[in-house]
Amino acid sequence: MQKQKTILVTGGAGFIGSHLCKRLVQEGHNVISLDNYFAGSRENHVAGVDYRRGHTKDVDSLVPESGIDLIYHLGEYARVEQSLLEPELVRDLNVVGTKGVLNFWRKHRCKLIYAGSSTKFGDSGAARHATPYASTKAENTEHVKEIGDTEILPYAITYFYNVYGPKERAGIYGTLIEAFKQMYLSGAPLTVTSPGTQKRNFTHVEDIVDALILVGENGQGDEYGLGHEKSFTVLEVARLFGGEVVMLPKRAGNRMASGLDATKISALGWHPKHGLEEYVREFLATHARGIEREKRVLVFSTTFHPTTGPAEDTLIELMRKMPDVQFDIVTTEFSHDARKTTPPTPNAHIHRIGFGFSTDKYLLPCIGFWKGRALYQKHRYLFAWSLMASYAALAGVLLKRTTKLPLLITLADQNLGNVPVLTRFLLRIILSDADQVYGANITQEKYAAHLASGSLLRRSIGEGDAFANQLRYAYAEILLNRQHTKIEP
Repeated sequence: MQKQKTILVTGGAGFIGSHLCKRLVQEGHNVISLDNYFAGSRENHVAGVDYRRGHTKDVDSLVPESGIDLIYHLGEYARVEQSLLEPELVRDLNVVGTKGVLNFWRKHRCKLIYAGSSTKFGDSGAARHATPYASTKAENTEHVKEIGDTEILPYAITYFYNVYGPKERAGIYGTLIEAFKQMYLSGAPLTVTSPGTQKRNFTHVEDIVDALILVGENGQGDEYGLGHEKSFTVLEVARLFGGEVVMLPKRAGNRMASGLDATKISALGWHPKHGLEEYVREFLATHARGIEREKRVLVFSTTFHPTTGPAEDTLIELMRKMPDVQFDIVTTEFSHDARKTTPPTPNAHIHRIGFGFSTDKYLLPCIGFWKGRALYQKHRYLFAWSLMASYAALAGVLLKRTTKLPLLITLADQNLGNVPVLTRFLLRIILSDADQVYGANITQEKYAAHLASGSLLRRSIGEGDAFANQLRYAYAEILLNRQHTKIEP
């Protein structure tokens, strides 16, 4: 790009967007970033970029300038499997938001570079229908082509393949490579979704930016696959980091092959300069592995086998699918037959308190806490987990306050609406103190956010963060599948 241009980058405060903004500024362009900071961060800001905060559906009012020469539309929801759990959010960002950007493009009649998703090529095209993310992205590419071809507007559609590099995201919306890095640093085992033989092409972010610049200058049309030609299985990548591996259950939407075609970008003179193996070697050479942690989780549950509900049944199914992880479950006796019952799985270690009555739950905040503390002194847990925001969760909160062991809460089918005043007070304490809180749907999570009085429900879970996110996701998918099966005729 020789001539100075005014360029809009949606998602400019995100992982890839921030790297692109930096390069564009270095080349002397006027750069405007529009980001809602759902995944972006102020830490990614680049000097010289004009940052606007807001939803892409409002791009027309947030970017009122005339004379926009080029749009890079990167600002969409970008997690494949997680999209199954929050389809409403995907629609808001990828359908409603992108409609606003496409109308903005038509108004300014400039060039649009759209970041499509390589998922639509996965498994010979079958993957495009597997998740809300894949389907909305595939539909958006068709809208871009239709508008561009019909109205004679310049455009190019690119497809990213597993981008890694500096400023990668961690947490639930993070990348695979960053998750492995975090597990390595924390001393946790690396989690791999079964079967582990699914293949991916990993591409360094600087190579992606090189390609985006070339496409912005000379690209036109569809099918710009931006990916390194060498592929790895997920298990092969985990072994690059060394250490133990824990296999997670299979997931819906987890495609087996990527389907890379880099013919068109190669014709523009692009070739990747970085390799994944070298990147991982450099990381290992400059970072020590954390002190090894046990493959063990401390669970607080008001009731457990044989007295179970959806939350407890889901945990039992998860334990069966993850035999290498040990689960210490602090729960109540609740019924007189409880202690006579054999644990449902060999990796379930049940620690009961109480006298065999339903009122045992009131003992959990005190006696359950001391039981959990005694177990904490014996084991190096990855994290603590409460199946519900309940009396058991109060024990988890007290343990967190006294030991700093991070606390994850999953809400399953718990009803948080129209609760009594005392219950509301207890829920506020529980939800505000937890490191991470996850509901089964957006409505439930909105209730949780309201009860937590604005406290963040997605704080880092510390050393157990990456492992907890993966385990929590596996649990959530099992729960949803059980709920769907139950309502089917």
